[in-house]
Amino acid sequence: MILVPVKDLAQAKQRLAAVLDQSARTELAQAMLHDVLAALAGWRGHPAVAIVTSDSFAVELARKYNFEVIPDPVNPGETGAIEMATAICVARGVESTLVIPADIPLIEASELDAIIENAPAEGSVLVPAADGRGTNAAFRRPADLFPLRFGNDSFKPHHAVAQATGKPCVVLQLPGIAVDVDNSSDLQALISLPGETRAQRLMRKWTLADRLPAIGSTDL
Repeated sequence: MILVPVKDLAQAKQRLAAVLDQSARTELAQAMLHDVLAALAGWRGHPAVAIVTSDSFAVELARKYNFEVIPDPVNPGETGAIEMATAICVARGVESTLVIPADIPLIEASELDAIIENAPAEGSVLVPAADGRGTNAAFRRPADLFPLRFGNDSFKPHHAVAQATGKPCVVLQLPGIAVDVDNSSDLQALISLPGETRAQRLMRKWTLADRLPAIGSTDL
């Protein structure tokens, strides 16, 4: 099963506060989520998808794509949401989980194919963020092979705990999945990289309108 945790989008992306007000941060987060769910929906033969959230926009979008919603009323953050959803998967007898964040708008179906094609019979696949610090995709088989703890520097701990299981851990460098949006330099990358995703079109529109004068000069 694919799990996509989505926090309260009305409070999204606080680290971008120096360059975007809250309404803009929410709009960007919604656009990125839409890009991610559209990519999953367009992935031919994709596994079941569940959005772990209680955010109203995310719930509505999930229903548009006929994805399951696993309610997350406590909203403890990405780590807590995935821990709860993983337990549900295990109780259902789900064989594997693939956790995908909601802020990787350049994700492509071919990259998702690569994860599945390289997944060991028992073990894991990890895809690091472009800076090598975060984890932008995590496949586990069995579904709860090891706990996931997300944050700015989650990749090395995830890699260590995956190796500690004694099962194979495959690390893939996937350029689309690697692009997440956490700071102003990420916004610049999103604007400049090839593509016409919803998030990219939104950012380019704002740039043309001189809404983002701090991009490129502010590092959050």
